[in-house]
Parts: sequence; C-alpha cells; structure tokens
Amino acid sequence: MLTIHQVSKYYGNFCALRDIELEFENGVYGLLAPNGAGKTTLLRMLVTLLHPTSGEIRYDGVDIYEMDEQYRELLGYLPQDFGYYRNNTPRQYLMYLSALKGMERKAAKEKIDQLMELVGLQEASDKKMKKFSGGMIQRVGIAQAMLNDPKILILDEPTAGLDPKERVRFRNVLTDLARDRIVLLSTHIVSDVESIANEIIMIKDRQVLYKDRIENICRTIDGIVYETEIDFERAHDFRQRHFSLSEKQEGGKLKIRFLSTEGTLEGWRAVKPGLEDVFLHIYQDEKVGR
Repeated sequence: MLTIHQVSKYYGNFCALRDIELEFENGVYGLLAPNGAGKTTLLRMLVTLLHPTSGEIRYDGVDIYEMDEQYRELLGYLPQDFGYYRNNTPRQYLMYLSALKGMERKAAKEKIDQLMELVGLQEASDKKMKKFSGGMIQRVGIAQAMLNDPKILILDEPTAGLDPKERVRFRNVLTDLARDRIVLLSTHIVSDVESIANEIIMIKDRQVLYKDRIENICRTIDGIVYETEIDFERAHDFRQRHFSLSEKQEGGKLKIRFLSTEGTLEGWRAVKPGLEDVFLHIYQDEKVGR
C-alpha cells in the first residue's frame, strides 16, 4: 500500500499541489490532467526527487524518505526525458544501469534479454541508440524502468513518440505487470488509460477532483452529452451556445458531439459519456501554469 496524506507542494508562494490524499494498491492507475496541472510534481515526490512542503507519503506504513534506498529499490521510474548515451546500444545502456542498481551480471543479462523481447527491440538491442527513432528511445526508457522488477512502476507521459501499434503493445505490457505491482501512468492522452486503468485520478485546481473507476467518473455528466447534425452555416452560432466535444463532416452536414444542460431538443440524441467527454468538460476553462 502506497499512501499520500495531506501532501502540498509550494514553490515560494506558488502552490503546485494542495492537500493531496491518495491510496494505491496493486493495479493500474491513470493520472489524467492537462499539461502543467501538477502531474509531474506529484510523480517526482513519489520517487523522492522532490520533498513535499507538508504532508507525508508512506509505503506499507513507513515514510518513504526514511526508507531511503530501501524504497528506491522498489521503484521503476520513466521521466518525460531520461538521460542516455547516444553511442551506447540498448544492451550496453541497460547493463550500465543494472550495475548501478547492484544487480548481478548474469541475472542482469537474462533480465535484459527478457525486456528487449517485451518492448520489441530484440533485433535492435546491439545497435547504437543515436540511430533510433523517438519511439524506439521511449521503448528503451520503458525497459530501464522495469529493469529491477519494481513493485512500484511510475511512468510520466510514457507513450510520447510511440506509434499506434507500439501503444497497444505498451498497454498490454502494463496490464500484465499490474497483477502484482502498483503502476501509476501520468498522461493527458485519454486513450492511453481508458482501456487499462483500474482507476482514474483527475487533478483540478491543484487538488484531487476524482479517484474512481472510469464508469463512475463518466456518470457525473450523464444526461448532458448529445449528438446532432447541423448545416455548416449554423456551426459558429451553435458553438457559441454549446460546448463542442467533437465534430466531423457526414452526409453533407456537420455531425457534432456537444454538452448542453438545456434538455433534449428536437434532432438531439442523448449519448453515453466517455472519459474524453469528462476530460473536456472538466478542463474546458482550465488555465495551467507550472
């Protein structure tokens, strides 16, 4: 059990996060908020790179900062930008990190072989990373985060640069990993977490707004999500009156998905809300900073 109790983080007079209360058990958790809303600050506290201004973070009842190296041995972390040597191969890079983590050489070699297969880099494991695409580099980053078989896996925008096929592979990997560990995935891309997360955490105004199952969060906007078709010349006025969620051309008309609290009007169809609808609804007026 990983618990966050009354955690706040200030940079001078600027409040990045305030009174955060969260609990994590084994499973996948999606941390969903716009860029600049405090996701990375929260993750950096969870991996002990930052200290809270107030409050405490505990693992199995013990303060993580008091656990020190004992806690970090349980961690796997992929930051938004991780450092690597461009002239290294993935295998050289991971062997270097395994030595820093104190892994035995034979065990490290076996683990690296497994990870190269897991992230689909078997054929590129001995090629220099300076020739890699952004997606391939990100896969190396995912591998290094899992090198020590962590009990807590924390991933900050991990699918950046991955193509659709790689994203599916990544989601499948996380589902397998989450059976016996805590996986916390931070993103502003709804599709990255919609199909795999046990619970979604949403932050607004520096505080936790939701920590719940997707279906429960989606119920919060039941009855205000609609679809209709309109003539293109009506689009501007329609957007002035209603918040547009998505639009596409269909049959010579504009098919629009939108929010309204006016009740059902002629030609409108009430539709089941999705997580992206909730995200757009919650953050439609959000102004994010740091």
